[in-house]
Amino acid sequence: MAIKEDRFIKTVVDGGGFSDSRMEIYVDKKTGVNYLFAQAGYAGGLCVLVDRDGKPIVSPLPVED
Repeated sequence: MAIKEDRFIKTVVDGGGFSDSRMEIYVDKKTGVNYLFAQAGYAGGLCVLVDRDGKPIVSPLPVED
């Protein structure tokens, strides 16, 4: 049986309220890489956040809960 670990931290939440769309930013606690999750209705997607040079945005480690 696999051990469950909380690898990602939700750092920013935008949306909700009266609309059916929202955006959240998650940070990987092992690598520091930032991901954007966007949801609208029943559709959603996840992608790596990158800087202007196309390199992943990385938060300093350790990332706190």
